[in-house]
Amino acid sequence: MTTTFPDVSISTERLVLRPFEDADIPAYTEMMNDDLVAAWTSAPLPYTSGDAYDWVRRIAPAQRTRGDGIALAVTEFLTQRLVGTIRLRNTNWHTLATEISYVTAPWARGEGYATESVLAVAKWLFRNQKFERMELRTPADNTASQQVAQKVGGISEGVLRNAWIARFQTDAGDWVDMRTDLIVWSLLPEDLEGGTDEMAQFGYASFNELN
Repeated sequence: MTTTFPDVSISTERLVLRPFEDADIPAYTEMMNDDLVAAWTSAPLPYTSGDAYDWVRRIAPAQRTRGDGIALAVTEFLTQRLVGTIRLRNTNWHTLATEISYVTAPWARGEGYATESVLAVAKWLFRNQKFERMELRTPADNTASQQVAQKVGGISEGVLRNAWIARFQTDAGDWVDMRTDLIVWSLLPEDLEGGTDEMAQFGYASFNELN
């Protein structure tokens, strides 16, 4: 049984999702130092170019080769500018289930890029990889992330109480850990047939395996 995802490039009308490259390091470093990214992820803070180099060269590729998931850079089709990142992790090859997470650069927010990239990955995951479940976990106060889960047709399954550590910034500029709940959403292959407006708008996706 296959226990790793292939190297893949996924294209939509506006985006290309592909493996990370060294050229992404400066933009990725800048994106990961954004206040909202710092608040809702567990990334190192501050995020250095060395952290980004380690991610691009070691962590992201290893995630795929060891079978845990896959991490892709999300770029604009026309400009090749880094829009964000999307990641599958905690993959269970027996149940054919995995968890998806996403980060969007500050300049690209509000354009529907996260929704478009999540839908594209879901189509690839269900149709090409024959997976049966994709899970999203969104912090209780991260309304933007919850909106993406809703727009892609995710079904809210419940709350994991006190399951995540977010960060908030004090008036003095210090970052402090804060426990919060996680809302669990799921997406199954049949959910993609439900037809939200976003699914119709961002319906096109093509896939190209690189190995």
